[in-house]
Amino acid sequence: MTPDELMTEACRLAEESVENGWGGPFGAVIVRDGQIVARGQNRVLLTGDVTAHAEIETIRKACAVLNPEAPSISVGRVNESLLELVPRPPGSPDKVPMRAKMLMGHEIYISGAPCPMCMSAIYWARIEAVYFANDLAETSRIGFDDEFQYEDFARPYEQRSITIRQLRPDLAAPAYEAWDNRPNKHPY
Repeated sequence: MTPDELMTEACRLAEESVENGWGGPFGAVIVRDGQIVARGQNRVLLTGDVTAHAEIETIRKACAVLNPEAPSISVGRVNESLLELVPRPPGSPDKVPMRAKMLMGHEIYISGAPCPMCMSAIYWARIEAVYFANDLAETSRIGFDDEFQYEDFARPYEQRSITIRQLRPDLAAPAYEAWDNRPNKHPY
């Protein structure tokens, strides 16, 4: 499929979300080699889940398609990761030499510029390219002011719009030590 066809599908999904009352006007497709791997749309109103943004929904679906053997949480615990480890890219500031491949080699087409939560998920998923139709200013114009969040994140903790402070690092230390000392950890 062409980039225009892929963006058309992302925007169609966005419109469908609004028409059905599922959520805001956001749709996304994750693509590899011009073929759609997964589709998603905003479903915040449908689910009541504030994280049910189009990009997050699409990433979850792509992971399910690409890792069909992954158990769900309800199935039980797994002691081994299914995620392939790959070397960090040349010039990467990453301190870990190998990480899980995730969605490397994939692109995402979105009807609107990603909010900070979705952009973070895109980074974590290692998606290699992001294409969006509406920018942050247009998204803000219709009542989704993600631009403010990007600005707030740039401020020191004590100047942000919500209270952020460290509390009881001693309680979290054992979990961090367990990860740090785990002989077969799987960096992602």
